[in-house]
Amino acid sequence: MSFDLGLKDRRVLVTGGSKGVGRAVVAALSELGADVLTTARSEPETLPEGVRFLAADLTTAEGCGTVADEVLARMGGVDVIVHVIGGSRAPAGGFAALGEAEWQDELNLNLLPAVRLDRALLPGMIGQGSGVIIHISSIQRLMPLPEATTAYAAAKAALSAYSKSLSKEVGPKGIRVMRVSPGWIETEAAVALVERLAADSGGDYASAQKTLMDSLGGIPLGRPSKPEEVADLVVFLASARAASITGAEYLIDGGTVPTV
Repeated sequence: MSFDLGLKDRRVLVTGGSKGVGRAVVAALSELGADVLTTARSEPETLPEGVRFLAADLTTAEGCGTVADEVLARMGGVDVIVHVIGGSRAPAGGFAALGEAEWQDELNLNLLPAVRLDRALLPGMIGQGSGVIIHISSIQRLMPLPEATTAYAAAKAALSAYSKSLSKEVGPKGIRVMRVSPGWIETEAAVALVERLAADSGGDYASAQKTLMDSLGGIPLGRPSKPEEVADLVVFLASARAASITGAEYLIDGGTVPTV
């Protein structure tokens, strides 16, 4: 029995592909023969052979428009979109620390790039009668941390609601739309954070990592997810092997979310 994922020569756009989960997704899709274009604010030092790169600020309507235009010009359309761009720059301190600028920044980073790029590229998918869109959300939409992630969690919740609604609209037209919601991922930034916590407390890396996991409510698996593990899930959902899956959300959190 063949387990061909059917991704060879598929035209793929990956946002936020210069580091972390985005970089892992780019590498996995490229390895399977997909024609990948990725974006970030600045070009990484290395990219897999054959991957195209476009520097753009997707937190602006202009940046999203530039990327959409370049995707159409360079690739003639797109078969798969993986929206990885996201994160939080909001300060800690609860609701009182979040002014108009902080709220708008979180929406500009975590919701609106997906909305704008989907709006620009979906007509081509509808015209060809096929396509896959994967939105990277977060378990924070289910488990927000009020001191630190209120705006980020709300923006990701909005992304999830938008994604579900979109799946209902475009599913009958041949386009599958799904969400992947990671918990804590062991990216370079996460490793640097744990190292800093260890240095500040005078402890070791393992103790600092456990303290951070406990602050998130615990991870039953005992460790954070790896970027490559999230990428493997994304690749499967984008593939022909997941042809009947749409409108669904997949948690990849080591068991952090405690509810059904």
